[in-house]
Amino acid sequence: MDVPQNGHMIGFTELEQFILAGGVAGRLLVAVVLGGAIGLDREYRHKAAGIRTNILISFGAALFTFLSPIVAGPGSTNKGQIASNIVQGVGFLGAGLIIHNRARISGLASAATVFAVASIGMACGAGLYVPAVFATSLVLIALELVGAIEVRANLKFFTRFYEARGSDLMSIKEAILSAMDRQRQRLLDMDTNSIGELQRVSFSLQASNKVHRQLEKALRSSPALSELLTFRDWEDE
Repeated sequence: MDVPQNGHMIGFTELEQFILAGGVAGRLLVAVVLGGAIGLDREYRHKAAGIRTNILISFGAALFTFLSPIVAGPGSTNKGQIASNIVQGVGFLGAGLIIHNRARISGLASAATVFAVASIGMACGAGLYVPAVFATSLVLIALELVGAIEVRANLKFFTRFYEARGSDLMSIKEAILSAMDRQRQRLLDMDTNSIGELQRVSFSLQASNKVHRQLEKALRSSPALSELLTFRDWEDE
């Protein structure tokens, strides 16, 4: 039995031989592995685009790239027409990951990661394994090593949640305000609640790693606080 393909008849036997010769299974497998490696990093960081999302993006980009010249046909001069639309599709997908909340924008790194994963998938679909592996390594370095350097060198501001505990609510608030004033930081939102005699005051701060360290040190040394807990904001990139 034959199937029509742009005016040409391709038999199943011929088609199967072409798929095996073109290594589509290997290309898709490599795309899944590389996309999964980046997705694992994103999953570890509790990002919206995790393992499954990055695997599917890389897989889809690889398959579309592989099918593009086949669908175009042997006589076509534009064999990359389908593959060229991957960029637009991934652009819409990445836009959905960007969140604008007040004066804060989050999700830019996740959107950029999706864009990079799609390009890696395209490289796998084209059979360019070495560039795909090299690109995956660079993306992981950018996500982990460069991100760590930004934090340690105080180049990046990130949000941290603080929860101060004690017995005297007013003393806790005064200690927090005094510590914030010494760091020249503005105290915006403060939530208070109590559990029996225990008073809890929660607030967040977006600042550099240096400011967070100094603020935490000042609060822990305050006699008004019996305990200080800090939490990371997972929406930070």
